[in-house]
Amino acid sequence: MAAKFPYGDLGEFLAALEADGDLKRVTAPVDTNLEISEITQRVVREGGPALLFENPTRGDMPIAINLFGTPQRMAKALGVNDLDEVGARIGALVKPELPVGFAGIREGLGKLMQLKSLPPKKVRSAPCQQVVYKGKDVDLNRLPGLQTWPGDGGIFHNFGLTHTKHPETGKRNLGLYRLQQHDSKTLGMHWQIHKDSTAHHAVAERRGERLPVAVAIGADPVVNYAAGAPLPGDIDEYLFAGFLRGERVEMVDCLTVPLQVPANAQIILEGYVEPGERLPEGPFGDHTGFYTPIEPFPVLHIECMTTRRDPVYHSIITSKPPQEDYGLGKATERIFLPLLKLLIPDIVDYNMPEPGVFHNCVIVSIRKRYPKHAQKIMNAIWGAHLLSLAKLIVVVDEDCDVHDLNEVAWRAFGNVDYSRDLVVTEGPVDHLDHASYQQFWGGKAGIDATAKLPTEGYTRGWPHEATMPSAIKATVDSRWAEYGL
Repeated sequence: MAAKFPYGDLGEFLAALEADGDLKRVTAPVDTNLEISEITQRVVREGGPALLFENPTRGDMPIAINLFGTPQRMAKALGVNDLDEVGARIGALVKPELPVGFAGIREGLGKLMQLKSLPPKKVRSAPCQQVVYKGKDVDLNRLPGLQTWPGDGGIFHNFGLTHTKHPETGKRNLGLYRLQQHDSKTLGMHWQIHKDSTAHHAVAERRGERLPVAVAIGADPVVNYAAGAPLPGDIDEYLFAGFLRGERVEMVDCLTVPLQVPANAQIILEGYVEPGERLPEGPFGDHTGFYTPIEPFPVLHIECMTTRRDPVYHSIITSKPPQEDYGLGKATERIFLPLLKLLIPDIVDYNMPEPGVFHNCVIVSIRKRYPKHAQKIMNAIWGAHLLSLAKLIVVVDEDCDVHDLNEVAWRAFGNVDYSRDLVVTEGPVDHLDHASYQQFWGGKAGIDATAKLPTEGYTRGWPHEATMPSAIKATVDSRWAEYGL
């Protein structure tokens, strides 16, 4: 069992960052329209600290941002020294006798939950309900929502953890979706087509029922991460958070909707989405670096808002990389590697490079054993849950470091005969993808940058890479000071 998780809530995590000199308080008044966004991006691109804006021009609480902006800070958020430690914990528990394929991932995750996690712990009272606003007292302008780009459709709340339940099965979903503030009591729910909350809403509409929704802002860092983790739909995000924390997540009943929320969150919004109601949502400068268009999305009517006595508002900036969401994406990459290997055992390692903004590029190294092995891997990845949205897959041999993009580019540029080694196909793409000629689906490519086998039709004899003997390297290392270089 992992050691007791070090941060009981967002405040404790902020205190730990500050103690390490990794949080900067900004006491000067700062405009929530664009100015905070520009400041934050400059800090992120310099690899700078987390930020606490104590005097934003909107709302009545400080803003915490850039909490996960580096892999090192993301590891700290999860209570580990290195993100691979979490993946190693998972790999140590997933037994090889589990079936391969997507069913194996589901069974493996389920086994992890049973072995290493406890269900959420229900409490009767909670810090997130110390202050209660209902009915006419609900005012979303108490929150320092941001406008991050000049073309945005208005104010957005970018780190709201959204809770729904399947109207028929009662299965809970926790998701991370942007929330556009339409007015002081309503939010636009950007539920993308591939997301579980979209499915919950569709069932409620079919039944002619309104869907209860609760949004938590400022949960502890592990719950924040779990909300965006690419879990199979039947795996509870709070069980996964419990596994990562090594202890149960405390939850409390909402005051006006039949849902539970994290007891130690900073802010809770409770309300209902009415069947059939849509309002224009967007545009929004998203993680692609481009504005996503105006589309009709469901509307959440807030009936109750609760907070801590002195809440901290948590947000994030999205845009052209590098941005803070790189830390979240890198955590997912490392944590889920053992489970991806369970699905596709031939994979050695993989990398979703930051410029690929999660879905655009996946680099995979394999132990190549037979003709067209690389193409088999491409198709397996295109069938793997949310990796199905990947637009470009580059497959390299196991001796290539997938995290060294110069090495990967050298292989991909030099090891490819495009008449034979390029796979072009069509399939689903991310809801936010602007390049596909049709929304939700488009073209994909796979590049086989592995060494080619005679059985693949390569009869010239694949050349050996020119490398220096290790003895010569050791000699030069030992004599380097003599050379005066």
